[in-house]
Amino acid sequence: MPAWDVIVVGAGHAGCEAALASARMGCRTLLLTMSLDAIAQMSCNPAIGGTAKGHLVREIDALGGEMGRTTDRAAIQMKTLNASRGPAVRSSRAQCDRARYRTAMKQTVEAEPNLDVRQGQARHFVVESGHVVGVEDQLGVRYDARAVVVTAGTFLRGLIHVGFARQRAGRAGEFSADDLSDALRALGLRLARLKTGTSPRLRRSTIDYSELAEQWGDEHPWPFHWATTRLALPQVACHLTYTTPGTHAIIRDNLDRSPLYSGVIDATGVRYCPSIEDKVVRFAERDRHQVILEPDGLDTEEVYANGISTSMPVDVQERLVRSIPGLDRAEIMRPGYAIEYDFVPPTQLRATLECRDVPGLWLAGQINGTTGYEEAAALGLWAGINAACAVQKRAPFLPDRSECYLAVLVDDLVTRGTIEPYRMFTSRAEYRLLLREDNADLRLAAHGHQLGLVATERREAVDARAARIDAEIERLRERRRHGMSLFQLLCRPETTYAALMADDPHAIRDAALGRQVEVAVKYDGYIRRMRQDVERFKASEHVEIPDALDYAVVPGLSAEIRQRLAEVRPRSLGQASRVPGVTPAAVSILSVWCRRV
Repeated sequence: MPAWDVIVVGAGHAGCEAALASARMGCRTLLLTMSLDAIAQMSCNPAIGGTAKGHLVREIDALGGEMGRTTDRAAIQMKTLNASRGPAVRSSRAQCDRARYRTAMKQTVEAEPNLDVRQGQARHFVVESGHVVGVEDQLGVRYDARAVVVTAGTFLRGLIHVGFARQRAGRAGEFSADDLSDALRALGLRLARLKTGTSPRLRRSTIDYSELAEQWGDEHPWPFHWATTRLALPQVACHLTYTTPGTHAIIRDNLDRSPLYSGVIDATGVRYCPSIEDKVVRFAERDRHQVILEPDGLDTEEVYANGISTSMPVDVQERLVRSIPGLDRAEIMRPGYAIEYDFVPPTQLRATLECRDVPGLWLAGQINGTTGYEEAAALGLWAGINAACAVQKRAPFLPDRSECYLAVLVDDLVTRGTIEPYRMFTSRAEYRLLLREDNADLRLAAHGHQLGLVATERREAVDARAARIDAEIERLRERRRHGMSLFQLLCRPETTYAALMADDPHAIRDAALGRQVEVAVKYDGYIRRMRQDVERFKASEHVEIPDALDYAVVPGLSAEIRQRLAEVRPRSLGQASRVPGVTPAAVSILSVWCRRV
């Protein structure tokens, strides 16, 4: 019998969530990491959440994951983004103390009863009868298990660029995992290259804050974890400044020294988080770009200069930094850099994130083509849950796109693939009015309870809250004032639940519950229509396509469509309709065929 049920390789944000989920579901789990000192390292900016990313964090929390709870322990600023816009796009973001976040997550994984944490660099996979049954580390030590989850981040053949200087590394100061790339290829997996990068870190005492605008968090912050009543750490301000025409001139004059613009880097970068070089070239008409100075923590001098991610040589970085207002004497403590790394194009994965042609091997995080801590953690949780389900011979955890952003993320990756680092946005979710931050626990606590990740008491509390909201909405429909129901009065744009119910002794006084009632009432028509759309969507999702179907025998499909379907192997008619290049006519043909077989 193997020593462990599940081995998780890598202890970044994906690895921690995968290992904790597996262990909490009752599987003997090993978390194997190259460095015990770098568990849950924030290698880019020290923040969790943001547009749509905050949704992912709250969904992770609702399912019993750890990122939200750890963020609350380390948060030094919290705010709601898009607060003046509709409820579907409001998202939470927390500035964290980088060291405290890492320490808090390390304490959590080390204290988990069913989880072993060990330092070692995985180099080879142990394969028996075509199944992955363990890994071997750089010292030749073999670790046996029934399932392996790889969360390698940017470490697969990682290559750091600062100007024309290059260094093999997974992060600055850490070894790359070249052998693991070779091991994945030896299993028959196809790999490709992506790129991401970071901004320079500046010394706080060399910044002139007197010239800069302060950016504070919310006066009454809304923590990520459901049980957090108040943030533990002092709250601090970030500061806002901008690049100048002088900054842009420095960059343009040195593009020949940029690895991005000299052909040294040919991997695809993050479209929605470009380097400052990219911004200056692509948006030449703009004379400034925003820079947010984010403190790395309460006990450090380091400040992250968000907005000027760069791989320019150090001397150029120093000049461009000092051309920015407030930074004319700023010292760089750590230069920015770009990093290239291998990833596994995710159309090679099942919806569970298990490799389709390599049973026993799950992949999660940036190895799947994503970017961002939140996307990584979401995929780690998903893979850890499904690896545990496979070991325990339980049905897989596969909610659909109408239930959560996690499902949107996974479905986009395994169905459509990606040729650039994938980032979550609210616009990617067709049913985003139903998938709000405020109702994440109402949508997912039952799933978490069924998996064993959410306690019965918590599930019952969520159910009671849902019942209370429904009862209040019904009461608003029945009660009348000035010839109109309270429901109709609350539908008025200028009316809030708190104001309308100020003198009502039966009103809900919990502000969060009141806001949920208000959203449900004001958007009632939209929500009902969207639920009808969901019913139509689910009808096609429930038409299963046999995994072993030979598309060559299905008449009427073009060679191109057969090839695309054979590559993705969609599990349902709905998923087939989302495969790039598959036409409505082809879906109709498949529909008829599936009903025949």
